[in-house]
Amino acid sequence: MFTLRWTDESAEVYERLKSKAEATPDRPAKGHRKAGRDAGLFKQVHKCLTLLADNPRHPGLKTHEFRSLENPFDPKGKVFEAYAQNHTPGALRVFWCYGPAAGEITIIAITPHP
Repeated sequence: MFTLRWTDESAEVYERLKSKAEATPDRPAKGHRKAGRDAGLFKQVHKCLTLLADNPRHPGLKTHEFRSLENPFDPKGKVFEAYAQNHTPGALRVFWCYGPAAGEITIIAITPHP
């Protein structure tokens, strides 16, 4: 298991998603099978982060190196992209890196697919 650390930007986005989800009713509206969009979006991001902390190589994350971002701790270090959503317009991605300490993963950004 890894401990998750956050940049200010990623923590802000996560809290915004969480607040929107909490403002949505727990139960789906009458005649609907699913909860609201905001609740579903937060659930997907939360699941991605849970899988990431447990096993960054989990196949469902489709983790791969992302070269357009710089590692905040080591200019030669790698930054990775994990899928929070797939096959969705503007699908959310989680950008992360190992560190700064052993056993830690830093969440750099949670953003729509570039």
